[in-house]
Amino acid sequence: MATQRRTANHRAKTRRRNYWVGLTDAALLELRFCDLHLSLPDSIAQPDVQRLYAELGRRGLRFRPHAWLSEEWFSPDGVPGIAIPFFAAHPRLRQLERTVMGDVDGGSRNWRIRLLRHEAGHAVDNAYRLRRRADWRGVFGYASRPYPGKYTSRPASLRHVRHLANWYAQSHPTEDFAETFAIWLQPKARWRRDYQGWPALDKLEFVDRLMAEIADTAPRVRNRETIEPLSTNTRTLGEYYQKKRAKYDRANRRYDAWLARIFAPRAARPRAVSAGAYLRELEPRLRRSLVQRDYVHPYLADHVISLIEYRVRQLNLVLRGARRDSLRSVVRLHERVASDVLRRNREHHVI
Repeated sequence: MATQRRTANHRAKTRRRNYWVGLTDAALLELRFCDLHLSLPDSIAQPDVQRLYAELGRRGLRFRPHAWLSEEWFSPDGVPGIAIPFFAAHPRLRQLERTVMGDVDGGSRNWRIRLLRHEAGHAVDNAYRLRRRADWRGVFGYASRPYPGKYTSRPASLRHVRHLANWYAQSHPTEDFAETFAIWLQPKARWRRDYQGWPALDKLEFVDRLMAEIADTAPRVRNRETIEPLSTNTRTLGEYYQKKRAKYDRANRRYDAWLARIFAPRAARPRAVSAGAYLRELEPRLRRSLVQRDYVHPYLADHVISLIEYRVRQLNLVLRGARRDSLRSVVRLHERVASDVLRRNREHHVI
């Protein structure tokens, strides 16, 4: 009986704390982050953290990174922990993120655990100061290398694993390690088979040996600090999204003229088929076309499909014509974007 009362009191307190759930988007954007009173243990992200801990345990690792809620996904240098974005904590905030940004970074559980595995790689690096080891530097390079604001990838490279989008392993030695660690950590991973013949396999074998070496040892860094926690963040959600939208809009305008030839704004054709829904229906066909006819790597095909879907949702576009009449143009659009990505990377690759 006492347990039931405690459970009921906890639920009532949570409902009072989450008073903002019923607010409109406009009202929600006026709130400060600290006014959300979010708690990771009470959030929908907590089971994902527990799953990560279980995966680390199955791999024989003693280390467990601490986690907290912040604005974005990150693991700070020198802190063996993981910051999880606020919109991963509650369905209402995830809905707001999708409405404002058109997509959610970690919108599904599988996607969230992939991001957590990546950030856990950074946390392990920080906890054991792996980047200071000569053998680590020999495999991944120097972590002191300047971190680029932008990086140009080589989609055909076999020197890096492919885990997160945008060939993220190619951006910096620390990201290369984090991505390699994430592939290694996956349950029932078949990385020896999947990466057979790739130079990246040597990196996976190195991580396998390195993790076996440190598995039962205590972390050298036990800093439990939380960087930029929501509890002390007085910025409003509106201010946050204004800055975030400006950044993403600049990056995503490259193909807008191409999109405008096939799609139209919702305001121009209110009853037309949503471009985002149409593209989701075509995903398997588009992927087959890019991979089989254009000989594009599946990783690049997924990147192009996600890029275009994200932008049409962000702009709230619809089909200009009938579904059947739009098919050829949509396939051609994806081929053009894939060719453009490859061309720009061939001309400017730095990795």
